[in-house]
Amino acid sequence: MNFGKVLAETFTNMNIVSAITSTIFIILLGFVLRKKNIFTAQFGKVLTKVVLSVSLPALAFNSFMAPIDQKTLRQGINVLIFGIVVYIILIFVTKLMYLKYPKGRGDVLSVLTTFGSTTFFGIPIVAAIYGAKGAMYASIFNIGYRIFLYSYAYIKMSGLEMDKKNIKQMFLNPIVIATFLGLILWIIQPYMPQVSAFNAATNQTVQVAFYRIDLTALWLFKPLTYLAGLASPLAWLAIGSTLGEITLKSAASDKTSWYYTAMKVIAVPAINVILLVLLTVSHILPVDKVALATIIIMMATPTAAVASSYAIGFDREAVLASNASLLSTIGAVIMMPIWIVVVSILGATGIF
Repeated sequence: MNFGKVLAETFTNMNIVSAITSTIFIILLGFVLRKKNIFTAQFGKVLTKVVLSVSLPALAFNSFMAPIDQKTLRQGINVLIFGIVVYIILIFVTKLMYLKYPKGRGDVLSVLTTFGSTTFFGIPIVAAIYGAKGAMYASIFNIGYRIFLYSYAYIKMSGLEMDKKNIKQMFLNPIVIATFLGLILWIIQPYMPQVSAFNAATNQTVQVAFYRIDLTALWLFKPLTYLAGLASPLAWLAIGSTLGEITLKSAASDKTSWYYTAMKVIAVPAINVILLVLLTVSHILPVDKVALATIIIMMATPTAAVASSYAIGFDREAVLASNASLLSTIGAVIMMPIWIVVVSILGATGIF
Protein backbone atom coordinates (compact mmCIF):
# COMPACT_ATOMS: atom_id res chain seq x y z
CA MET A 1 0.00 0.00 0.00
CA ASN A 2 1.33 3.42 -0.99
CA PHE A 3 0.75 5.71 2.03
CA GLY A 4 1.83 8.77 0.06
CA LYS A 5 -0.80 8.07 -2.55
CA VAL A 6 -3.48 7.60 0.11
CA LEU A 7 -2.53 10.90 1.78
CA ALA A 8 -2.55 12.69 -1.57
CA GLU A 9 -5.98 11.28 -2.41
CA THR A 10 -7.32 12.25 1.01
CA PHE A 11 -6.13 15.85 0.82
CA THR A 12 -7.24 16.26 -2.78
CA ASN A 13 -10.73 15.00 -1.97
CA MET A 14 -12.70 18.23 -1.96
CA ASN A 15 -15.48 16.81 0.22
CA ILE A 16 -12.96 16.04 2.97
CA VAL A 17 -10.84 19.18 2.58
CA SER A 18 -13.82 21.52 2.38
CA ALA A 19 -15.48 19.88 5.41
CA ILE A 20 -12.31 20.29 7.49
CA THR A 21 -11.69 23.89 6.42
CA SER A 22 -15.37 24.77 6.86
CA THR A 23 -15.34 23.38 10.39
CA ILE A 24 -12.22 25.30 11.38
CA PHE A 25 -13.08 28.59 9.64
CA ILE A 26 -16.68 28.78 10.90
CA ILE A 27 -15.68 27.87 14.47
CA LEU A 28 -13.04 30.62 14.30
CA LEU A 29 -15.65 33.01 12.92
CA GLY A 30 -17.96 32.26 15.86
CA PHE A 31 -15.02 32.75 18.25
CA VAL A 32 -14.11 36.14 16.74
CA LEU A 33 -17.72 37.35 16.64
CA ARG A 34 -18.13 36.46 20.33
CA LYS A 35 -14.86 38.15 21.30
CA LYS A 36 -16.01 41.29 19.47
CA ASN A 37 -19.40 41.06 21.26
CA ILE A 38 -21.26 40.82 17.96
CA PHE A 39 -22.56 37.55 19.40
CA THR A 40 -23.93 38.01 22.90
CA ALA A 41 -23.46 35.50 25.72
CA GLN A 42 -26.95 34.15 25.02
CA PHE A 43 -26.61 33.94 21.25
CA GLY A 44 -24.59 30.71 21.27
CA LYS A 45 -27.24 29.10 23.45
CA VAL A 46 -29.99 30.19 21.04
CA LEU A 47 -28.08 28.73 18.09
CA THR A 48 -27.62 25.49 20.04
CA LYS A 49 -31.37 25.23 20.68
CA VAL A 50 -32.15 25.80 16.99
CA VAL A 51 -29.68 23.11 15.95
CA LEU A 52 -30.84 20.55 18.51
CA SER A 53 -34.58 21.13 18.16
CA VAL A 54 -34.91 21.81 14.41
CA SER A 55 -31.86 21.28 12.19
CA LEU A 56 -30.49 17.98 13.51
CA PRO A 57 -33.94 16.32 13.68
CA ALA A 58 -34.50 17.35 10.04
CA LEU A 59 -31.06 16.00 9.11
CA ALA A 60 -31.68 12.71 10.95
CA PHE A 61 -35.09 12.17 9.35
CA ASN A 62 -34.02 13.12 5.83
CA SER A 63 -31.06 10.74 5.93
CA PHE A 64 -33.52 7.81 6.05
CA MET A 65 -35.37 8.97 2.93
CA ALA A 66 -33.28 6.61 0.83
CA PRO A 67 -33.62 3.20 -0.87
CA ILE A 68 -33.06 0.18 1.34
CA ASP A 69 -30.85 -2.72 0.40
CA GLN A 70 -29.63 -5.71 2.37
CA LYS A 71 -26.03 -4.47 2.60
CA THR A 72 -26.98 -1.07 4.00
CA LEU A 73 -29.49 -2.67 6.35
CA ARG A 74 -26.83 -5.08 7.69
CA GLN A 75 -24.42 -2.18 8.14
CA GLY A 76 -27.07 -0.20 10.01
CA ILE A 77 -27.74 -3.13 12.35
CA ASN A 78 -24.00 -3.62 12.94
CA VAL A 79 -23.56 0.09 13.70
CA LEU A 80 -26.49 -0.05 16.14
CA ILE A 81 -25.07 -3.09 17.96
CA PHE A 82 -21.56 -1.64 18.10
CA GLY A 83 -22.96 1.70 19.25
CA ILE A 84 -24.47 0.01 22.30
CA VAL A 85 -21.64 -2.42 23.08
CA VAL A 86 -18.85 0.17 22.78
CA TYR A 87 -20.38 2.38 25.47
CA ILE A 88 -20.57 -0.55 27.85
CA ILE A 89 -16.86 -1.20 27.13
CA LEU A 90 -15.91 2.47 27.53
CA ILE A 91 -17.73 2.77 30.86
CA PHE A 92 -15.26 0.24 32.28
CA VAL A 93 -12.15 1.13 30.24
CA THR A 94 -12.27 4.86 30.99
CA LYS A 95 -12.24 4.12 34.73
CA LEU A 96 -8.79 2.57 34.24
CA MET A 97 -7.53 5.78 32.62
CA TYR A 98 -8.06 7.73 35.85
CA LEU A 99 -7.05 5.30 38.59
CA LYS A 100 -4.42 7.76 39.88
CA TYR A 101 -7.10 10.36 40.67
CA PRO A 102 -9.37 10.47 43.74
CA LYS A 103 -12.52 8.42 43.12
CA GLY A 104 -14.87 11.40 42.79
CA ARG A 105 -12.70 13.21 40.27
CA GLY A 106 -11.93 9.96 38.47
CA ASP A 107 -15.64 9.17 38.10
CA VAL A 108 -16.33 12.60 36.58
CA LEU A 109 -13.42 12.29 34.16
CA SER A 110 -14.56 8.80 33.20
CA VAL A 111 -18.06 10.03 32.31
CA LEU A 112 -16.71 13.04 30.40
CA THR A 113 -14.37 10.74 28.45
CA THR A 114 -17.04 8.19 27.61
CA PHE A 115 -19.56 10.68 26.24
CA GLY A 116 -18.50 13.06 23.49
CA SER A 117 -20.42 15.69 21.60
CA THR A 118 -21.51 13.20 18.95
CA THR A 119 -24.76 14.99 18.16
CA PHE A 120 -23.61 18.60 18.07
CA PHE A 121 -20.01 18.21 16.86
CA GLY A 122 -19.88 14.80 15.19
CA ILE A 123 -23.01 14.54 13.03
CA PRO A 124 -22.47 17.86 11.18
CA ILE A 125 -18.94 16.80 10.19
CA VAL A 126 -20.05 13.30 9.18
CA ALA A 127 -22.90 14.72 7.11
CA ALA A 128 -20.60 17.25 5.43
CA ILE A 129 -18.11 14.55 4.34
CA TYR A 130 -20.17 11.39 3.87
CA GLY A 131 -23.59 12.79 3.02
CA ALA A 132 -26.93 11.16 3.78
CA LYS A 133 -25.48 7.67 4.27
CA GLY A 134 -23.03 8.94 6.88
CA ALA A 135 -25.78 10.94 8.59
CA MET A 136 -27.94 7.80 8.67
CA TYR A 137 -25.20 5.71 10.28
CA ALA A 138 -24.46 8.55 12.73
CA SER A 139 -28.12 8.75 13.77
CA ILE A 140 -28.28 4.97 14.28
CA PHE A 141 -25.00 4.97 16.23
CA ASN A 142 -26.33 7.71 18.50
CA ILE A 143 -29.20 5.52 19.77
CA GLY A 144 -26.87 3.70 22.18
CA TYR A 145 -25.18 6.98 23.09
CA ARG A 146 -28.44 8.56 24.20
CA ILE A 147 -29.55 5.51 26.16
CA PHE A 148 -26.41 5.59 28.32
CA LEU A 149 -26.04 9.40 28.42
CA TYR A 150 -29.49 9.89 29.96
CA SER A 151 -29.28 6.86 32.25
CA TYR A 152 -25.77 5.83 33.36
CA ALA A 153 -24.18 9.28 33.04
CA TYR A 154 -27.07 10.97 34.88
CA ILE A 155 -27.05 8.46 37.74
CA LYS A 156 -23.25 8.55 38.04
CA MET A 157 -23.01 12.34 38.09
CA SER A 158 -26.07 13.07 40.22
CA GLY A 159 -25.83 10.19 42.66
CA LEU A 160 -29.59 9.83 42.25
CA GLU A 161 -31.83 7.24 40.66
CA MET A 162 -33.32 7.78 37.21
CA ASP A 163 -36.22 10.21 37.36
CA LYS A 164 -39.22 10.73 35.07
CA LYS A 165 -37.75 13.96 33.70
CA ASN A 166 -34.65 12.20 32.42
CA ILE A 167 -36.62 9.31 30.91
CA LYS A 168 -38.77 11.90 29.14
CA GLN A 169 -35.61 13.63 27.84
CA MET A 170 -34.34 10.30 26.58
CA PHE A 171 -37.37 9.34 24.52
CA LEU A 172 -39.12 12.64 23.69
CA ASN A 173 -36.01 14.43 22.44
CA PRO A 174 -36.76 15.73 18.88
CA ILE A 175 -33.61 14.08 17.50
CA VAL A 176 -34.50 10.72 19.05
CA ILE A 177 -38.07 10.93 17.70
CA ALA A 178 -36.82 11.85 14.21
CA THR A 179 -34.23 9.06 14.29
CA PHE A 180 -36.63 6.31 15.36
CA LEU A 181 -39.36 7.53 12.99
CA GLY A 182 -36.93 7.69 10.07
CA LEU A 183 -35.36 4.33 10.93
CA ILE A 184 -38.73 2.56 11.13
CA LEU A 185 -39.95 4.10 7.87
CA TRP A 186 -36.67 3.18 6.16
CA ILE A 187 -36.87 -0.47 7.26
CA ILE A 188 -40.55 -1.08 6.43
CA GLN A 189 -40.63 0.71 3.06
CA PRO A 190 -40.60 -2.52 0.94
CA TYR A 191 -43.82 -3.62 2.69
CA MET A 192 -45.73 -0.35 2.30
CA PRO A 193 -48.02 0.69 -0.58
CA GLN A 194 -45.87 1.66 -3.57
CA VAL A 195 -46.35 4.58 -5.95
CA SER A 196 -44.59 5.64 -9.14
CA ALA A 197 -42.18 8.55 -8.80
CA PHE A 198 -39.65 10.17 -11.10
CA ASN A 199 -36.05 10.03 -9.84
CA ALA A 200 -34.21 13.00 -11.33
CA ALA A 201 -30.83 11.58 -10.25
CA THR A 202 -31.22 8.48 -12.42
CA ASN A 203 -33.69 10.00 -14.90
CA GLN A 204 -36.00 7.03 -14.32
CA THR A 205 -39.46 6.36 -12.97
CA VAL A 206 -39.26 4.09 -9.93
CA GLN A 207 -41.61 2.38 -7.49
CA VAL A 208 -41.21 3.66 -3.93
CA ALA A 209 -43.10 3.68 -0.64
CA PHE A 210 -45.74 6.40 -0.67
CA TYR A 211 -43.99 8.30 2.16
CA ARG A 212 -40.60 8.62 0.41
CA ILE A 213 -41.02 12.38 0.37
CA ASP A 214 -37.64 12.86 -1.32
CA LEU A 215 -39.37 11.59 -4.50
CA THR A 216 -43.10 11.84 -3.81
CA ALA A 217 -43.41 15.18 -2.01
CA LEU A 218 -40.52 17.49 -2.86
CA TRP A 219 -42.57 20.42 -1.56
CA LEU A 220 -42.18 18.89 1.92
CA PHE A 221 -38.71 17.38 1.51
CA LYS A 222 -37.08 20.65 0.36
CA PRO A 223 -37.93 22.69 3.48
CA LEU A 224 -36.53 19.86 5.62
CA THR A 225 -33.42 19.84 3.43
CA TYR A 226 -32.88 23.56 3.97
CA LEU A 227 -33.32 23.13 7.74
CA ALA A 228 -30.93 20.16 7.74
CA GLY A 229 -28.38 22.26 5.85
CA LEU A 230 -28.33 24.74 8.73
CA ALA A 231 -27.09 22.09 11.20
CA SER A 232 -23.39 22.28 10.35
CA PRO A 233 -22.82 26.05 10.08
CA LEU A 234 -25.00 26.92 13.06
CA ALA A 235 -23.40 24.22 15.22
CA TRP A 236 -19.89 25.41 14.34
CA LEU A 237 -20.80 29.05 14.99
CA ALA A 238 -22.23 28.06 18.38
CA ILE A 239 -19.06 26.10 19.22
CA GLY A 240 -16.91 29.09 18.33
CA SER A 241 -19.14 31.42 20.34
CA THR A 242 -18.91 29.09 23.35
CA LEU A 243 -15.10 28.97 23.09
CA GLY A 244 -15.11 32.77 23.10
CA GLU A 245 -16.72 32.68 26.55
CA ILE A 246 -13.88 30.78 28.25
CA THR A 247 -10.39 32.00 29.12
CA LEU A 248 -7.87 29.75 27.44
CA LYS A 249 -5.08 30.72 29.83
CA SER A 250 -6.75 29.23 32.91
CA ALA A 251 -7.77 26.07 31.06
CA ALA A 252 -4.27 25.60 29.60
CA SER A 253 -2.71 25.68 33.07
CA ASP A 254 -4.72 22.62 34.16
CA LYS A 255 -2.63 19.49 33.53
CA THR A 256 -5.58 17.21 34.23
CA SER A 257 -7.55 18.82 31.41
CA TRP A 258 -4.67 18.21 28.99
CA TYR A 259 -4.48 14.56 30.04
CA TYR A 260 -8.25 14.26 29.66
CA THR A 261 -8.09 15.81 26.18
CA ALA A 262 -5.52 13.24 25.06
CA MET A 263 -7.71 10.43 26.37
CA LYS A 264 -10.85 11.88 24.76
CA VAL A 265 -9.68 12.71 21.24
CA ILE A 266 -6.78 10.25 20.85
CA ALA A 267 -7.20 7.20 23.12
CA VAL A 268 -10.98 6.71 22.77
CA PRO A 269 -11.01 6.84 18.93
CA ALA A 270 -7.94 4.56 18.88
CA ILE A 271 -9.77 2.00 21.03
CA ASN A 272 -12.67 2.13 18.57
CA VAL A 273 -10.32 1.67 15.60
CA ILE A 274 -8.80 -1.44 17.20
CA LEU A 275 -12.21 -2.91 18.06
CA LEU A 276 -13.63 -2.22 14.59
CA VAL A 277 -10.61 -3.73 12.83
CA LEU A 278 -10.81 -6.87 14.97
CA LEU A 279 -14.58 -7.22 14.52
CA THR A 280 -14.36 -6.67 10.76
CA VAL A 281 -11.40 -9.00 10.17
CA SER A 282 -13.06 -11.73 12.26
CA HIS A 283 -16.40 -11.13 10.45
CA ILE A 284 -18.11 -10.93 13.85
CA LEU A 285 -19.47 -7.42 13.26
CA PRO A 286 -18.04 -6.14 9.96
CA VAL A 287 -18.46 -2.49 8.94
CA ASP A 288 -17.76 -0.70 5.69
CA LYS A 289 -15.54 2.36 5.24
CA VAL A 290 -18.36 4.91 5.65
CA ALA A 291 -19.55 3.23 8.87
CA LEU A 292 -15.95 3.10 10.14
CA ALA A 293 -15.38 6.78 9.38
CA THR A 294 -18.69 7.75 10.95
CA ILE A 295 -17.96 5.94 14.21
CA ILE A 296 -14.38 7.24 14.50
CA ILE A 297 -15.42 10.85 13.85
CA MET A 298 -18.26 10.53 16.38
CA MET A 299 -15.89 9.15 19.02
CA ALA A 300 -13.18 11.78 18.37
CA THR A 301 -15.51 14.57 19.48
CA PRO A 302 -14.97 16.81 22.54
CA THR A 303 -16.89 16.77 25.81
CA ALA A 304 -20.65 16.27 25.46
CA ALA A 305 -22.58 19.37 26.45
CA VAL A 306 -25.04 17.26 28.47
CA ALA A 307 -22.26 15.49 30.40
CA SER A 308 -20.60 18.84 31.11
CA SER A 309 -23.97 20.23 32.24
CA TYR A 310 -24.35 17.32 34.65
CA ALA A 311 -20.95 18.15 36.16
CA ILE A 312 -21.82 21.82 36.54
CA GLY A 313 -25.44 21.27 37.63
CA PHE A 314 -24.57 18.70 40.30
CA ASP A 315 -21.39 20.55 41.35
CA ARG A 316 -19.12 17.66 40.35
CA GLU A 317 -15.78 19.22 39.37
CA ALA A 318 -17.51 22.09 37.54
CA VAL A 319 -14.31 24.06 36.82
CA LEU A 320 -12.54 20.96 35.56
CA ALA A 321 -15.50 20.16 33.29
CA SER A 322 -15.41 23.66 31.77
CA ASN A 323 -11.64 23.55 31.21
CA ALA A 324 -11.85 20.03 29.79
CA SER A 325 -14.62 21.07 27.43
CA LEU A 326 -12.56 23.95 26.04
CA LEU A 327 -9.30 22.03 25.58
CA SER A 328 -10.99 18.94 24.17
CA THR A 329 -12.82 21.09 21.60
CA ILE A 330 -9.52 22.58 20.44
CA GLY A 331 -7.97 19.10 20.51
CA ALA A 332 -10.84 17.66 18.45
CA VAL A 333 -10.48 20.34 15.78
CA ILE A 334 -6.76 19.50 15.51
CA MET A 335 -7.18 15.72 15.58
CA MET A 336 -10.20 15.42 13.28
CA PRO A 337 -8.19 15.74 10.02
CA ILE A 338 -5.69 13.19 11.37
CA TRP A 339 -8.42 10.65 12.13
CA ILE A 340 -9.93 11.20 8.68
CA VAL A 341 -6.52 10.37 7.17
CA VAL A 342 -6.29 7.27 9.39
CA VAL A 343 -9.71 6.17 8.11
CA SER A 344 -8.57 6.72 4.51
CA ILE A 345 -5.46 4.60 5.12
CA LEU A 346 -7.51 1.83 6.72
CA GLY A 347 -9.95 2.00 3.82
CA ALA A 348 -7.07 1.54 1.35
CA THR A 349 -6.00 -1.69 3.08
CA GLY A 350 -9.09 -3.46 1.80
CA ILE A 351 -10.17 -4.53 5.28
CA PHE A 352 -13.30 -2.39 5.15
